[in-house]
Amino acid sequence: MELTHMSLTDDLITPSSAIPGPATAYQSDIARYWDHEARPVNLRLGDVDGLYHHHYGIGEIDLAAIGGPADSERERKVIAELHRLEPAQADVLLDHLGDIPSTGTLVDAGCGRGGSMVMAHRRFGCRVEGMTLSTQQADFGNKRAAELGIADFVRSRVANMLNVPVGTGTVAGSWNNESSMYVDLHDLFAEHSRVLSVGGRYVTVTGCWNPRYGRPSKWVSRINAHFECNIHSRREYLRAMADNRLVPNAVIDLTPDTLPYWELRNTTSLVTGIEEAFIKSHKDGSFQYVLIAADRI
Repeated sequence: MELTHMSLTDDLITPSSAIPGPATAYQSDIARYWDHEARPVNLRLGDVDGLYHHHYGIGEIDLAAIGGPADSERERKVIAELHRLEPAQADVLLDHLGDIPSTGTLVDAGCGRGGSMVMAHRRFGCRVEGMTLSTQQADFGNKRAAELGIADFVRSRVANMLNVPVGTGTVAGSWNNESSMYVDLHDLFAEHSRVLSVGGRYVTVTGCWNPRYGRPSKWVSRINAHFECNIHSRREYLRAMADNRLVPNAVIDLTPDTLPYWELRNTTSLVTGIEEAFIKSHKDGSFQYVLIAADRI
């Protein structure tokens, strides 16, 4: 279903001044966390080409590109290689959105600094609305969109992904890229189901704990504490989607594809202390990195 192209002043989008801030004490904590985030990893990687992401990478490491241990430029080359794997991940997510008309609107729920939104607009030519609880992230993303000359098409909003300021049934596609662990999944998918047009596509890439492991492992608990989030199980995603008229058409295990990213990042000056938990949990099977694409029926 194609959507009518509308300007930022049309009724499709609520004016910025009317968007409510964080609705709960927890969301206020999350907004504060990201407003004051001081780890250099996301900025250092984004500085490579001006695409700033808040997700991890997938793909094999190009060993020739990073040089040997004695290479004086190795750190710079490794950072460039780590960043190359970030858009590779976003490309896989965008692949699963299917065909999006240039007249359509996409929603990035938990948009971070907006790298994936820029990529989506470049691919589809459509409007992209991003939601984040962080004023710092929204300001950064909007400044970057203006620098790229695409501010009329790509916008970051300080908004709650459980209360998206977009009209019912007006969205061609939507996604969460490593942001769904901050909310209740039934509430989240009810909102995506509301804004998506019938036949619209939802995609998530997320870490989730593996039900076959039994319960969340100590590594998953460490990741939760580090990012102040609540990682869900793979089973919870599928159940919550089914309850909200989202029918999966693809469930892909990306765990083997993301492990090289973590192992390489663990060798750099960008280490944050959480790399071991990702590596160990991916290897023992307790924590999976998955993509789920679903159609709104």
